[in-house]
Amino acid sequence: MELPFTVLSGPADQPVAIDWQAVESWLGMGLPSDYKTLAGACGPLDIGEFIWLHVPCVQEGRFDYGDWLKERHRLCRSWSRSVPPYTPPPFHPEPGGLLAWGTTRQAGYLFWDTSASSDPDQWPVVAYDSDAANAGMNPWQSEGLPLVEMLDATIRTSQLPPTARRTAFLPDVGPWTPPPPPEPVAPSRQAALTEGEGLDALRRLVPPPTTPYLGDDSWERLFDRLGTRLPAEYVTLLETYGSGSWRSWLNFVTPLRDSDASRSKGYRGLADFVEQMLDIYRELRAEYPEFQPLAVWPEPGGFLPFADSIDGDVFGWLTLGDPDDWPVIIYPRQEDQGPPLPEGLVDTLLAWLRGRPVSTVFERLDEADDPLEYATFEPWNADSYL
Repeated sequence: MELPFTVLSGPADQPVAIDWQAVESWLGMGLPSDYKTLAGACGPLDIGEFIWLHVPCVQEGRFDYGDWLKERHRLCRSWSRSVPPYTPPPFHPEPGGLLAWGTTRQAGYLFWDTSASSDPDQWPVVAYDSDAANAGMNPWQSEGLPLVEMLDATIRTSQLPPTARRTAFLPDVGPWTPPPPPEPVAPSRQAALTEGEGLDALRRLVPPPTTPYLGDDSWERLFDRLGTRLPAEYVTLLETYGSGSWRSWLNFVTPLRDSDASRSKGYRGLADFVEQMLDIYRELRAEYPEFQPLAVWPEPGGFLPFADSIDGDVFGWLTLGDPDDWPVIIYPRQEDQGPPLPEGLVDTLLAWLRGRPVSTVFERLDEADDPLEYATFEPWNADSYL
């Protein structure tokens, strides 16, 4: 196979062990021969300083081929729905679905159209263009060429350097093993999607960890530092689950870390989180009061934060009256300030994990997503950042 680029010396000289029989069995289809030759010989590549070719490999904490495929398909399907009338195409594992193989430095995503031919070597490349989607145009463009021919045309027409090297953020990849089939869903979890209320239903939907981690301090000392007790609902939720991340999006800070202890990273407990978040809010409010309209604790009715999202949204209470009556409110990163949420913390969390609309701020499931798959909690421990 003649390549339209030169593979520069370095880690890409070292082949990556790929069990193609296992990979193709897991996918339920064969893959293009030019892709298999290139991936097996070079591993993940940065081609023309523009295209990242992803291959079946793994690097702990950075890349897992199976997870990457699934998330790329999910994201592009979901993003396509925001650009009507350009409805999303089918994605693997749907019959004839698009199958991802790469990304670009312009936030583009590259796929094969597996519906085009029974011969994988004839699959044309299809590109998802994020800039077109943001402009309200059709984000899907068929390149009409198989992989290596498409790379050749792109390098020539875009005047890219005809070189490739090992992807810089994946220098130490290892063999990827397909995951085992998912275990059957417990009937109690399935029922909890629609049945029950409150913490009992949440526990059945998302079983809590056996050893929740709160930190080594006490609630009483935390309340003293904050100058107030906290809602019993929050305390019970944290004692049940500990600190951690819900659906890999909503992060509950470890509340009882000793704030006097020295830490080189992360927050020293909830009191430290509150102090840092409110310092930032006060600074922004002083400069842009129209976008930061909330009072902040300990001002009367002030905002008291307890969690944040990976998108930078901050969750907290409005400290109005008795702590058990405090409404939950979100200080959003990307939107104007909205009103308090209509339900309490646990009911809001339960509705969100069930896939119901709660607030435009919350990360939403795509209509093709299975809510049970995303009803998750990742517990933290003493070494966790938050």
